[in-house]
Amino acid sequence: MTGDHTEPDLEQYRKLISELDANGVDYRFIDHTPEGRTDVVSALRGHDVAHAAKCLIILVKVGKKQSRYVLAVVPGDARVDLQALKSLLGGSYSGVAGKDKAEELAGSVSGTVLPFAFHPQLELIADPALLRAPELYFNAARLDRSIALATDDYVRVAQPRIAPIAQA
Repeated sequence: MTGDHTEPDLEQYRKLISELDANGVDYRFIDHTPEGRTDVVSALRGHDVAHAAKCLIILVKVGKKQSRYVLAVVPGDARVDLQALKSLLGGSYSGVAGKDKAEELAGSVSGTVLPFAFHPQLELIADPALLRAPELYFNAARLDRSIALATDDYVRVAQPRIAPIAQA
């Protein structure tokens, strides 16, 4: 990776910590070997993969020349249901955004996308199944550090739209 990718990661990391601190959220850090795959990093962190917040940037075309980007957050053991997202937004097409666009919107590299939408072009949508876990785990805009926080605090601070967008 070039230096171009390192600085946004630190910027997003700082934004996240500032947001959590400003909202009085109790959270804890979990340092681990660098890893971005949900199943592998869940094992490193020592929790059920269903308690991980898996985050993907999805492109939804809603007209011939209009697109929307969604930060879809689902349980770590689920997949994003692209058809459900397309229907939810009245789109004609949905698919995973290209790596460069996704990293630009997320402000961090693949595998470190936060379940918080800090970019104005991102619409944050979380699946209700994610909210069943009492605590959520996710990489903190870094491959080597994760955060654990209460699910209620996540919903209060991130304020995601809640809609069924996951498939087992």
